[in-house]
Amino acid sequence: MLIANVRIVLPTMVIERGWLRIEGEHIAAFDEGDAIVGAMPLIEGRGLTLIPGMIDLHGDMLEREIEPRLGADFPIDMAIFELDKRLAATGITTAYAALSFWDHDSHDNTRRLDTVRLMTEHIHQLRSQLLIDLRVHARFEVSTPVVSPMLGDLLETGQIELLSLMDHTPGQGQYRNIERYVTSMSRWRRIPRDHVEEELDQRLAQAGSLEERWALARDIAVLATEMGLPIASHDDDTSAKVDLVATLGATIAEFPVTLEAAQEARLRGMSIVMGGPNALRGVSHSGNLSAREAVAAGLVDCLATDYHPGTLLHAAFGLAREGITDLPTSIGMVTAGPAAALNMAEHGRIAPGLRADLCLVEDGRLPRMRGTIRNGTPIYWDNVMWERASRG
Repeated sequence: MLIANVRIVLPTMVIERGWLRIEGEHIAAFDEGDAIVGAMPLIEGRGLTLIPGMIDLHGDMLEREIEPRLGADFPIDMAIFELDKRLAATGITTAYAALSFWDHDSHDNTRRLDTVRLMTEHIHQLRSQLLIDLRVHARFEVSTPVVSPMLGDLLETGQIELLSLMDHTPGQGQYRNIERYVTSMSRWRRIPRDHVEEELDQRLAQAGSLEERWALARDIAVLATEMGLPIASHDDDTSAKVDLVATLGATIAEFPVTLEAAQEARLRGMSIVMGGPNALRGVSHSGNLSAREAVAAGLVDCLATDYHPGTLLHAAFGLAREGITDLPTSIGMVTAGPAAALNMAEHGRIAPGLRADLCLVEDGRLPRMRGTIRNGTPIYWDNVMWERASRG
């Protein structure tokens, strides 16, 4: 496949008009100027921007795909196939489904241990049939030790590709403001505040001390390290918390909730992840650190979908359009940055010999995904791309 007359975003520069040739599953060559048209299929890229396929290292969407409303459950395999199509259409070629190993939320079916195991198993069983490369990101809630045996088993059998360590005990981290926590939970779950306060009292009584909560995390982190997996921390709020997770082997800082935590993560050479929704909206929905503030301070390496897959594309192009950063840098936050954090050497950049995971974007008032290619094969192709392919 030959893509001609296209704007190409590279790690440090933009080719305003160039071409790229795909052979098999890999990028064969690219350059600026006119392409030498041969026998291979030609795609006219005029007016389109070519970027690497986007990599999402933290997306919570599978849980909501299975249970979009409380008590309304759908089959796991159906949810995976439907999410797969949606991610391909947004230009995400590799996604880490963030599954919650967290036994507090008995009201949420997708966070019960039996459901989480089934979700993990289904992803691995269906992987070869999917459009994108879907992987498992295990979110280990350290305050719920009951989940550790099952998580350890899944780690040992190679069914987890990324581990994150998180502590959502109210009073610290993301929920350091107790009043905001009670208000948020009451609105989200649509239950009275006194019910949330009663549950909170029970939870705090069971949580144990900070040292107790994190003792078990050390064993899980050691196992993940032995399996060669990257480890992320989650919602760090202080330098001390970053110091703690770094000693456990964490090399990724997900969604630091304060500037202090982000700065400490940078000093330690950790890859810093902020949410695409936060970067697009310019504000955290929970009142934490603004992703735009962190980007402006040079404290962001990656953007993740968090709870909305469409935000990666719009946030990356929006940051550049508003002059907060340049286009190669912002595109790198959804491609090269995650690839480096996850040790995916063949992904995230446009270079000869790397995987032909690519996106064709119409960059107008709002960027529109026109075509997504994974391993050299189109997995999403809209009417514009079909017309251009037919003319070619």
